[in-house]
Amino acid sequence: MARPVVGIIGNFHLINDEYPAFTGGRMNAEAVRDVSGGLPLIVPSDPALVDIEDLVETCDGFVFTGGRPNVHPKEYGEEATDAHGMFDPDRDNLTLPLIRRCVASGQPFLAICRGFQELNVAMGGTLYPEIRDLPGRMNHRMPPDGTIEEKFELRHDVTFTKGGEFARIMGATVVRTNTLHGQGIKEKGERIVIDGYAPDGTPEAIYVEGAPGFTLGVQWHPEYQAAKDPVSQKLFGAFGDAMRDWQSRGRAKHLKSA
Repeated sequence: MARPVVGIIGNFHLINDEYPAFTGGRMNAEAVRDVSGGLPLIVPSDPALVDIEDLVETCDGFVFTGGRPNVHPKEYGEEATDAHGMFDPDRDNLTLPLIRRCVASGQPFLAICRGFQELNVAMGGTLYPEIRDLPGRMNHRMPPDGTIEEKFELRHDVTFTKGGEFARIMGATVVRTNTLHGQGIKEKGERIVIDGYAPDGTPEAIYVEGAPGFTLGVQWHPEYQAAKDPVSQKLFGAFGDAMRDWQSRGRAKHLKSA
């Protein structure tokens, strides 16, 4: 069987502040190749360039990556403020319907950081623009200085629901993770199960209740040194297993029934 093809959602980027491009972090591709056992494929984050039906027929799974721009608050019925930061409406217009399409068909996906937030919004949820401004919350943002290793260092525990989906995959109810995000879940979307929390009560692990496939989202960045980190190994490994199961049971059959 050929390796599963993994659509890694790219981000719009200006090279040298002038040349438009779509980029994807190398660590995402390495995690997909080395841990999930997949073939990484960077997807331009613009529905004017890629068709959702073409994507789901081409790929066996998707990674909804992190990114500096945030989901536009109009997607969950709120007005934009300075606290919401930058936006990428083209990515919103691709990822939100693609997530709903995958939830319906059972096509596997792993949603990371911004992707985690996209998953919640796609299912009707809302977001806080800045977690660190909430009473009792810690600063979850990336440290502004230091090396890559220091920025991605493990900074807090995540506690999973005993007997829940994440505890089953991890073989533990508490794991240690990095944290590099500003926004977070305010109201969870329909069928979204919050399965893990940071010590300050910030949701960190979710999935879609009753979905026929792998629909996991995490607020941290498991792609960093995924082949070495035991938590990342289990998460990307389970994602790879889900894609191979999707392949073996017939992609066309799944899509036809969705």
